[in-house]
Amino acid sequence: MRICVFLSAADLDDRYTRPARDFAKLLGKGGHTLVWGGSDVGLMKVVADGVQEAGGRLCGVSVGFLAAKARPGTDEMVIARDLAERKRLLLEKADAVVVMVGGTGTLDEATEILELKKHGHTDKPVVLLNTAGFYDGLKEQFRRMEDEGFLPRPLTDLVFFAEEPVGALAYLEETQGVE
Repeated sequence: MRICVFLSAADLDDRYTRPARDFAKLLGKGGHTLVWGGSDVGLMKVVADGVQEAGGRLCGVSVGFLAAKARPGTDEMVIARDLAERKRLLLEKADAVVVMVGGTGTLDEATEILELKKHGHTDKPVVLLNTAGFYDGLKEQFRRMEDEGFLPRPLTDLVFFAEEPVGALAYLEETQGVE
């Protein structure tokens, strides 16, 4: 499976890097390909290292103004013209999406895939990995949107919330028929 991971390129502490590394190892051991923003810094580097060390493949999609931070030695690296093209390519190259901890860029990527799902433009499974309760507030906001009629589809049709890396990958493998 080709799994797109939206996540931060920031250097973060162990409560975020340890679960990210655990997920990366599971992904690599499962023979999956990481499709990610291509950076070789911060949490993006942690995940790419873990996938590669565990035998998985790397497909990076960077963007011109970040190309200097692109990871060398990937199986595939594409440099997009702008952020909009980057998001499009990331989603095109993936069978599924996992949203890990991140800032505004990660949130932008996450809401775009959910908007595409809401309108029936993709049926790719999306998992929000709620490491250390990072997305508790967002989860509550999504539930309020659903409860108050802002979502035309049930929230469970749009996104699966996982608290641990093993649950995130198990959900994706189950929905994609991977054994």
